[in-house]
Amino acid sequence: MIYSMTGYAAKTLDHDHGVLNIELKSVNSRYLDFQFRIGEDLRAAEPTLREMFSARLTRGKIECRVSFSARATRQQAQQLSAEMLQQLKDYETQIREAFPQASPLSVSDVLRWPGLFGDDTIDLESLTPACLKLAKEVLDDFCASRAREGEKLAAVILERVAAMRNLVRDVEPKIPLAQAAFQDKLKQRLVDAIGSADDDRIRQEVAVFAVRIDVAEELARLSTHLDEVERVLKAGGASGKRLDFLMQELNREANTLGSKSVVTEVSQTAMDLKLLIEQMREQIQNLE
Repeated sequence: MIYSMTGYAAKTLDHDHGVLNIELKSVNSRYLDFQFRIGEDLRAAEPTLREMFSARLTRGKIECRVSFSARATRQQAQQLSAEMLQQLKDYETQIREAFPQASPLSVSDVLRWPGLFGDDTIDLESLTPACLKLAKEVLDDFCASRAREGEKLAAVILERVAAMRNLVRDVEPKIPLAQAAFQDKLKQRLVDAIGSADDDRIRQEVAVFAVRIDVAEELARLSTHLDEVERVLKAGGASGKRLDFLMQELNREANTLGSKSVVTEVSQTAMDLKLLIEQMREQIQNLE
């Protein structure tokens, strides 16, 4: 299966202590690059998340957001911790004995004190496994979205491959006749230019030029490279770099075809091939 480097997935989990949310998104990159945005409560899960993602992703700039919103129950909101209030009172007494000039605690200071409404700490031992389980589900959706996008990109590339094959197939039978006509024209120009030269000299010059304008090898290599593009797409997996290399090879053959051209049909075909190659290259830049 072919994967795009562009993808997105997000999931939310209602946990006993609050709401956990994980979001994954990615854009193109030459390498695998992670950017984690995780709250301190779950920071310990980052190495495991990185290992989990690296096992299934090979390229792309991946951004992972993990957020947790703690839930305060109604009972906690209404009932103050008598133990915590007494501790605050004792602390204030001790501090004011040591520093008489210290300002007393205000009501707002007391209400903001951690743990005043009971035990509001998060059970990290139970939250971390839940985070990893949710991350696996998000990763599955994320890979599925990249696969869907990759399938569309592969279809576009295969359309361009088919169009290139049609161009090669249409121009190939025209080349011998066009080159023969050009050679006759060249022969006449040589006769007019060198006049007294014998026929062997003229035939030799024409033969040398005929070898220089022969494009059979370029057409054969074009077909071979197109076969390889189809094979790589069919094999699937991380294929972006391989396909990008094949685009360079195809472009090289198209350039050579154009430089050897002595007839309009071949020159136009070379230009059309280069346009299709560039269109494929743009799509391949998005593949993993």
